[in-house]
Amino acid sequence: MLRIHFTDRDLARVHLAREPDPVWETLLGLHQLTAPRRGLPVFAPWRRDARARLADSHLVGPVRMLSALAPASAGYWPDFLTPGASADGLDAALEALRATPKPQLRQEMDRLARTHPLPRWAHRLAGGEAHRMEEVATAFRLVHRTIITPDWTGAAGTTEADRALRTRVLRDRGVEGLLDSFRPLMDWRPPVLHVRYPEDRDLHLGGRGLRLIPSHFCWRTPIALADPSLPQVLAYPVTHPPAWAPPATRERRPEALATLLGRTRARVLAALDTTATTGEVAQRLGISAPSASEHITALREVSLVHSRRTGSQVVHTLTPLGTALLRGELPPHATAS
Repeated sequence: MLRIHFTDRDLARVHLAREPDPVWETLLGLHQLTAPRRGLPVFAPWRRDARARLADSHLVGPVRMLSALAPASAGYWPDFLTPGASADGLDAALEALRATPKPQLRQEMDRLARTHPLPRWAHRLAGGEAHRMEEVATAFRLVHRTIITPDWTGAAGTTEADRALRTRVLRDRGVEGLLDSFRPLMDWRPPVLHVRYPEDRDLHLGGRGLRLIPSHFCWRTPIALADPSLPQVLAYPVTHPPAWAPPATRERRPEALATLLGRTRARVLAALDTTATTGEVAQRLGISAPSASEHITALREVSLVHSRRTGSQVVHTLTPLGTALLRGELPPHATAS
């Protein structure tokens, strides 16, 4: 269990990442490709395509390099691989990576060496060889471009659905309501957030706040930085609808959507382009609450809508598939006859 201790100042400095984090998604996506366990079904289409792209691009070396530094089978990887600058994109993250202070680099690589055997080049990296760090930065860029960038819209869709829900909770119930919304993944018992975690430790934020990172490829367990002295983040898994698939862009045809779903149901789907309760959907469309509930239930049963209880309310959001259908961006397999 990870116990994160908040002060009043920390509560005022909690914020959600505005988009998927490029370095966290790269490392966690790589874990989904290399983990020594049966692959998760929800990632099967992506995993097949990502492996094919890696093979076509001949990126065995970069994959091995990142996997040696952040092994899927290990409980630790160095914090310098996930710098806080990644909040501003991949370029900023790689600049911060190159600028890692040598004492931090040595300390974290020594810790990794105690938990996982390292190749010779990794020991040279720990020794501060600048060209080795440049090789790591290049590996990050190549692997990110090959396995993450092609499906960035899909990753953004799943994380944005979670972000929309959390933002609504934050608006309606404040920061403490936001922290409470993560049950059962985390348990907010003021002033401590109890996080399901493979390691038992306490983390005192000490006024630094916490950056919450919804992650497409994180699975089951949130991940925090190992060094308690760094600005703190918590990457956490988002909900994946069963029908998630990376979209391919097509023209939007509202009339065809109404023909497919029925005019009222198509309007309900459009009304859920922003997160809403059943009552709010009914109010937006001028229909009764029972009618809105019936249409939302039908859309949920075909994986177009995701419903989640937060406190006394049930909040509805579009799934990535629902968003794709609404915007005319159908997954390729859905268009086959």
